[in-house]
Amino acid sequence: MPSAKPARERILDAAHELMLTVGLARATTKEIARVAGCSEAALYKNYASKEELFIRVLSERLPRLTPLLRGLAAEPGRAPVEDNLTEIARQAALFYEQSFPIAASLYAQPQLKRRHDDTMRELGTGPHLPIEGLDAYLRAEQAAGRVRSDADTFAAASLLLGACAQRAFAYEATPTGVRPPVDAFARRLARTLLAGLG
Repeated sequence: MPSAKPARERILDAAHELMLTVGLARATTKEIARVAGCSEAALYKNYASKEELFIRVLSERLPRLTPLLRGLAAEPGRAPVEDNLTEIARQAALFYEQSFPIAASLYAQPQLKRRHDDTMRELGTGPHLPIEGLDAYLRAEQAAGRVRSDADTFAAASLLLGACAQRAFAYEATPTGVRPPVDAFARRLARTLLAGLG
């Protein structure tokens, strides 16, 4: 029985599933269309390229970090800074955990990586945006007097998000192969970062 979802949604769901299971490089548009129950022509009617489809998977099927950051930057002071940083760290850790298996193949194929980077530039997106968004949030808190006036907010943003990205793959080589639980990791990271900002 065909899905009642529009083709665009089915394609996005199929791309997400395949990119998670076989990786970006091996998820062909033909296979994505087959899993979505549509033609390859229908896929290209909705998405200009596989690279655009990948970017849409990242922005629409994984934890939404950028809207969270925009909202916090627009309204600093609504919740304690530590709580906000904890939620940012939690969402970022989950985003990187889910996106890393999909994106890893980009780095094995330089041509694919170049196409991906070109598409990100065309669409006005990229991995720098969460750093810029967190920096903007921290500067807003700085202006509100809740972060030290001499704190380096860009470095703080880079440290928090870098730690979240590291969590996505660094622990697989440990004896247990288990990542630290996301909630405890996020809370500890936020508390440690805030000690340098407060």
